[in-house]
Amino acid sequence: MFTSTRKEGAKGLIRRRRGFAAEGFELEPRLLAAVDVLTYHNDNARTGQNLAETILTPAAVGSSAFGKLGQVAVDGQVYAQPLVKTGVAIPGQGVHNVVYVATEHDSVYAFDADTLALLWHDSFINPAAGVTTVSSKDVNTTDLYPEVGVTSTPVIDPATGAIYVVSDVKTTSAAGKAVYLQQIHALDLATGAEKFGGPVNISASVRGKGAGSVRGLSTFDPHIENQRAALLLSNGTVYITWASFGDNGPYHGWVIGYDAGTLRRNSAFNLTPNGSRGGVWMSGGGLAADAAGSIYLASGNGTFRVNRLKGDFGDSVLKLNPGAGKLAVADYFTPGNQAKLQAKDLDLGSGGVLLVPDQTGAHPHLLVTAGKEGTIYVIDRDRMGKYSRLDKTVATLPKALPSSFDTPAYFNGKIYYVGTGERTTPGGGGGDSLKAFTLNNGVINPTPAVAAGTFGYPGASPSVSANGAAGGVVWALDNGASATRGPAILRAYEAGDVTKTLYNSSLAGRGGQSGAAVKFAVPTVANGKVYVGGNGALTLYGLRTSST
Repeated sequence: MFTSTRKEGAKGLIRRRRGFAAEGFELEPRLLAAVDVLTYHNDNARTGQNLAETILTPAAVGSSAFGKLGQVAVDGQVYAQPLVKTGVAIPGQGVHNVVYVATEHDSVYAFDADTLALLWHDSFINPAAGVTTVSSKDVNTTDLYPEVGVTSTPVIDPATGAIYVVSDVKTTSAAGKAVYLQQIHALDLATGAEKFGGPVNISASVRGKGAGSVRGLSTFDPHIENQRAALLLSNGTVYITWASFGDNGPYHGWVIGYDAGTLRRNSAFNLTPNGSRGGVWMSGGGLAADAAGSIYLASGNGTFRVNRLKGDFGDSVLKLNPGAGKLAVADYFTPGNQAKLQAKDLDLGSGGVLLVPDQTGAHPHLLVTAGKEGTIYVIDRDRMGKYSRLDKTVATLPKALPSSFDTPAYFNGKIYYVGTGERTTPGGGGGDSLKAFTLNNGVINPTPAVAAGTFGYPGASPSVSANGAAGGVVWALDNGASATRGPAILRAYEAGDVTKTLYNSSLAGRGGQSGAAVKFAVPTVANGKVYVGGNGALTLYGLRTSST
């Protein structure tokens, strides 16, 4: 066992490496496995699928052998989904499967994915030098409390050997004025060291006369903008999006791209350059990308005004095409009741987007999304429908969910959703159940199969593990206790028949509780293990042996 600490100037970079047995268990490292989870919801289509899981079969998950293996402390809340990279050579420590965890205390941890031994820890703050996290009071919100550091899910590029992370920090100018910085980091997967000259301060300006603009320019404000949605890596560019802290303005929805090999900004797009709002947050979901490199997102409330594909895109689903240093709107869908959504704070973009694997029939390329109103939209990505009083979608399922603060999952012709009641409406916050909607030849059945039990606000973003097309398990975290800091509840269902519950961590004898719940948290399933981030902890689930 050894410990080392090193600080590097104003960057506030602190590295600690230490080997230890995580709370509650000791495990011998097993043979290195092959499944990596490098981005939010497993892939750029955001399907939530891990189709190479041979250990966690439905029978195994439903047995008494599956349960909590242990837990390790971290220094803040974990909103970001844990990511997994196998076979990483750590200098002086051998080759490890690694799980990477980011916290609101502006930290990134690398743990052994099998034993939870700490491999390295980076911090982006240095209080002694006046570099701290941003407090909730600084941004006038309790949505993220008590501090803001790393909120969104990072992304890993195995080609560059880097994990890309966006941090939020506060420092002080020479004149004693508070300075807020959002930075993109490229950390070496093996050591945590900064790569490519990082970190880089995030900045951008575009032409526009909207809220907060000066002399015909709309400029990114790192104090106002909230980097909530997961990062996307597509064709060598890391794309980052922003919304607001508690609707405090003037803010805009932004999409900014940075070259993965140089950290140079290569594109910037403002969703409402001549209006306001239109934030991209999707309850932590990520921008999606198809095989051709087109990018898809759903926006929240804001100005909607379009003229020849130029304008403002509040409450819309956008298809963006990168090229020549810019992002251009290639197509879009805006609900016919957009004005109502805007007036009643019913963000379409409260839910994430899912690109469905290619279908047979007239509409092979589909996108599925839902927002606060709870209507599920099935959209043809080749002809998205633009704006019409009569929604030009492949299918519209009005009020199929109480409300959506999640990204759905896909497996074997089924779309999995866990909606919720909207906590800000009268009687809101009520629970909803896991629902499985069947999709066949591009046609969705409006009557879903419904699982037993309900999830509290804010619902859940399901994930699926399976061995190819067989042995599917749907996983979801009930984070309904996030307001009271009670434990998150890990649940598992048989994917082919969600009425069959396989696991519930709150039940006696099923392996113990996870850490305190954090809203929008998503479990990560890989190589026979399930990783659950929470308030100050990472919890590990898997198959227990006689020694554990």
